[in-house]
Amino acid sequence: MAKLAVHEELFAYDSKLREKYPVFCGVDEAGRGPLAGDVYAAAVVLSDGVLIEGLNDSKKISEKNREIIYDMIIERADAYCIASASVEEIDTLNILQATMLAMQRAVAGLGVKPGFAVVDGNKVPQLDCPAEFLIKGDAKSASVAAASVLAKVARDRYMKQLAEAYPQYAFEKHKGYGTKLHYEMLEKYGISDIHRKTFLKKLLK
Repeated sequence: MAKLAVHEELFAYDSKLREKYPVFCGVDEAGRGPLAGDVYAAAVVLSDGVLIEGLNDSKKISEKNREIIYDMIIERADAYCIASASVEEIDTLNILQATMLAMQRAVAGLGVKPGFAVVDGNKVPQLDCPAEFLIKGDAKSASVAAASVLAKVARDRYMKQLAEAYPQYAFEKHKGYGTKLHYEMLEKYGISDIHRKTFLKKLLK
């Protein structure tokens, strides 16, 4: 296996932030856009001096390397929590609010209470600690990048499990996203109970 590089600028960002907030968590989500399945979020607390080879924005890492880095994060993090919001919650609340709920659950589930949270994106959920958003945070902060990897890998694994329960939709290939194949399967087999009805209003008509 090729040696994974350390993206030192990600860890430098976190070291600087720890001068003000010695214990903080990075927060990110996975699965806001798909037509099916739960939305996932993760929160991660890393100690100063902890380096994770290959860590980066999860979208920039191959699926194989994400799995390797996922295990490293779980092994080396001070604390982590992966949480989700269900398809029912997405359809009831809307995807933004369901994503915020998944993030709240991830931060609340940490074994260490953070003094601060850095949330990827441009919105911050209601948390029990101060927080700020960081646009493209998964490419700037190691803690946010770690959360992005945990959320992405956990959701992909969940979609592969759904693929076994609903083999006709080929979830293992598109992970619920609105690909040509997914729409073809929807036309052929209809909408299942794990599809987001609010995302498929035109098909429901």
